[in-house]
Amino acid sequence: MNDNLRYTVIGAGNGGKAMAAHMALMGNEVTLYNRTFANIEVIAERGGIDLDNPGGISGFGKLVKVTDNIGEALEGAHVVMVVVPSSGHRDIAAAAAPYLRDGQIVLLHPGRTCGAIEFAQVLREKNCPGKPIVAEAETFIYASRSEGPSHARIFRIKESVPLAALPATKNRAVLDAIHHVYPQYIDGGNVLKTGLNNMGAVFHPTITLLNAGWIETTHGDFEFYIDGVSPSVAKLLETVDRERCTVASSLGIRARTGLEWLAMAYDARGENLHDAIHNQSGYYGIKAPATLNHRYLFEEIPMSLVPIASLGLRYGVSVRGIDAIIRLACIVHNTDYWRKGRTLDRLGIADLSVEELTKYVETGERE
Repeated sequence: MNDNLRYTVIGAGNGGKAMAAHMALMGNEVTLYNRTFANIEVIAERGGIDLDNPGGISGFGKLVKVTDNIGEALEGAHVVMVVVPSSGHRDIAAAAAPYLRDGQIVLLHPGRTCGAIEFAQVLREKNCPGKPIVAEAETFIYASRSEGPSHARIFRIKESVPLAALPATKNRAVLDAIHHVYPQYIDGGNVLKTGLNNMGAVFHPTITLLNAGWIETTHGDFEFYIDGVSPSVAKLLETVDRERCTVASSLGIRARTGLEWLAMAYDARGENLHDAIHNQSGYYGIKAPATLNHRYLFEEIPMSLVPIASLGLRYGVSVRGIDAIIRLACIVHNTDYWRKGRTLDRLGIADLSVEELTKYVETGERE
């Protein structure tokens, strides 16, 4: 595989700056795009980003281009890393559609649920002249933060991250294109599997909403997972988790349960989610959001729970617990997340049977 690939990172937030700097420090040609130039002005003036990465490569990551022009950003790029909240995927797809070309790889970090399906649907709606490969990661590879206008820090790099392309027949092409930079990525099956193994959809919205009073009263001055997950909250988490896994099962997918995920990711075990969460030492010290206007709700509800619930309703699975969480968020935010979210109609897959949907994500073919 040619190691001299050119990468473009879309998004200059916590994750985008860390990824751009890290890839540049590994000797790659990296362009950084952000739609608001004021957020990348200092990076453009300096020509790169300082990266602190304890235990790994640190230093000044020199970028080949820093721009707010998406056409310039995509020109000549072999791999496009989209590192923005999933609520921005639709806008990025619409803006990028005129410029994407055949064989270009677009990788969502992460896709949340049905991210690649949404991105591909928008490209069709916008009559994208090219045929790029759209893929998604199951989760973000870094735990990272922005430490200043042109400074990022990586706290941890995950050892294994599933990835899937749409269609799954392109998985190997995507993995080969990024392996020399990110050997941590592994074959995740297909984009339904990566999307339905979205654990943030289970943990983040439910814990946030069931601690709404405490968040607003203390401005998040309590431990999110430890104080926020009481036995009753854990029971509701288990209901949401069970419904997610049942939706996956209706599509022929064996999704990891919350207990299995905690054991795999953190070696945290217990008889139930309450015990396993409290046995995860890494959760101690993590504070709750300071406000309910947080991505745990405005991103996870429409981009994670709505598509999971939509799939359940389409294929005959009871999702009353998930629907309750969605409706509570709609009330709290005075927003119709069912209208704004990734419903099957908006994803362009409402008319597909299970067999047809599986064929689409595996081969790209549709009736």
